[in-house]
Amino acid sequence: MTAPWDTVLQRTLLWLAAASALACQGSSKSASAATARDTAAKAATFVAANWRPPTEADIPNDSLGAAIRRGLYLIRFTPESLPAYATSSLRCTSCHQNDGTKASAAPLTGAHARYPKYMTRSGAVIGLADRVNYCFTRSLAGNVLPPESRQMNDILAYLAFISHDVPVGTNLAGASGLVSMKDTLVGDLARGETIFKRECVACHQADGQGNAAFPALWGPKSFSIGASMAREERAASFVWHNMPQSKPGSLTPQEAFDVAAFVNSHPRPDSPGKETDWPSGGAPKDVPYATKGHEPHRPPASLLARRTPDRAIVPTPPEVDGGAKREH
Repeated sequence: MTAPWDTVLQRTLLWLAAASALACQGSSKSASAATARDTAAKAATFVAANWRPPTEADIPNDSLGAAIRRGLYLIRFTPESLPAYATSSLRCTSCHQNDGTKASAAPLTGAHARYPKYMTRSGAVIGLADRVNYCFTRSLAGNVLPPESRQMNDILAYLAFISHDVPVGTNLAGASGLVSMKDTLVGDLARGETIFKRECVACHQADGQGNAAFPALWGPKSFSIGASMAREERAASFVWHNMPQSKPGSLTPQEAFDVAAFVNSHPRPDSPGKETDWPSGGAPKDVPYATKGHEPHRPPASLLARRTPDRAIVPTPPEVDGGAKREH
């Protein structure tokens, strides 16, 4: 007996759907393999020394370009644009100079190609939005910027833009942050004070509180104890490579350590949750607060309480219940 027409049509449609699904699956696998090959080939031919980040003039005049431009302006004018989240006098470009492209000033170039990555300080694999929020909560002594916000996406769009053509997993110069000093010296506070008065007060003022153009180096409007800059060696690197701005590189390494020690001896904002940093141990020697197996290295004179400590902690990425049954 011949099957009714509607049954034949139904079977035909089911067969076509199954065939289409198999074809798509095969196509998807082929596309994934091709993408992997292209990525590997790109990484093999990429020469970091010849790469240059795009500039503001290269931002496209479309919707994505508008987001990139907003992200650029957010890192330039962080406290003015986001006063509820960047509560200090610092802006992103206070440390990440030249709009995040200067190799000796913790460059942001290539960051989009390096995340997600494992961060020993947090003891977890984190995404780029979390890394941005560590800057907001620690270096800017502010609050967590909602990862789903347009402003966060604008900042990430800019970071992707200045990472254009950098292969995934590639480490450009400065990928680990501030350049490590060749020698770990001991800073002298008295010498540091003398150098500060001679070289730094023109911008940062005698009381270290800066002005509209230059950030505070200590006090309630400065970076927190949880910032990398609160570590003596990290601060010395920044000073030696980039300060004074009118004549960078004019100080000796010892003078840079002296200034760093003097600056970091002053009161500064606390960093809520800092005691859980480096949960597996192994904190760098110059971390100025106690963590697992580590005693504070030359901590500041005092810590200043944060107004909203509950908003100043970046949570470790949570594990969700995917619904799958687990065998015990």
